[in-house]
Amino acid sequence: MKKLFAATLGAWMLSLSAQAAEPLKIGYSDWPGWVAWQVAIEKNWFKDAGVDVSFEWFDYVASMDAFAAGKLDAVTMTNGDALVTGATGAKSVMIIINDYSNGNDMIVGKPGISSLKDLKGKKVGVEIGFVDHLLLLNGLKKAGMSEKDVTLVNVPTNETPQVLASGDVSAIAAWQPNSGVALKLVPGSKPIYTSADEPGLIYDVLAVSPVSLATRKADWEKVVKVWYRAVDYIHDPKTHADAIKIMASRVGVSPEEYEGFYTGTKILTLDEAKGFFKKGDGFGSLYGSSKIVDEFNLANDVYKEAQDVDSYIDGSLTAGL
Repeated sequence: MKKLFAATLGAWMLSLSAQAAEPLKIGYSDWPGWVAWQVAIEKNWFKDAGVDVSFEWFDYVASMDAFAAGKLDAVTMTNGDALVTGATGAKSVMIIINDYSNGNDMIVGKPGISSLKDLKGKKVGVEIGFVDHLLLLNGLKKAGMSEKDVTLVNVPTNETPQVLASGDVSAIAAWQPNSGVALKLVPGSKPIYTSADEPGLIYDVLAVSPVSLATRKADWEKVVKVWYRAVDYIHDPKTHADAIKIMASRVGVSPEEYEGFYTGTKILTLDEAKGFFKKGDGFGSLYGSSKIVDEFNLANDVYKEAQDVDSYIDGSLTAGL
């Protein structure tokens, strides 16, 4: 029996060792706050930190599907989509706040539409239940209107530029690069409300599987440290141009064009992120913002039961730096 126990224990320990040796698999997609990971990838900073990480490039929705299917240890997504993914069975824990959208999410009006009030009685193309639907509702409320004052046309976000160009709608709600494509595709169109008008409405995060976080916490601590090394490199005037060049190359645009995408994204410094990880109400806290998104998701039947927002957030790795 002792020999059998020793053999079983040894096999179990070998299995754990093999799991620990596997790279952390992270899915990321085309958003400046997530493309920023490319700086650390190309600089080999994960190797410097002693952590084996494999980044896999996806379309945004496909990245969440891969995470939900258990193919990834972590994925980059918005705080709202972390709740949606968790409500449907793939729970995650947000350990890094990469950024908040600072203008890249837009309501873009066709020529002749100069404000949200101009949309009364008109059609707006938006992917219903996604984050820019919330942006639209927030803007309408500030303009003294509600969803009842417009007609929503459910459009996949990547198709919104073409729908605006078709003339079937008076405005669209979209994030970069789709919002930028719409502005180029429709001469005379312009942003009439953006995420810069409500900082903190959209937080972009790294969300990790609870199992992976629990079993490999030391590795995730190293990932967090590398992230802030990349952030410092991006913000440093001496290295900013090189960082933008790396990020632009990842998505196939010029550094000059990508500079605009960077400006519309508030990539957070360590001190800024620590502040947003503090509990509070409203958009100035990841907790408060996520609670508002949870209420939005319930109101729009994105899922049926309220989520325990606190269980989705762990700022301890960031706080520990």
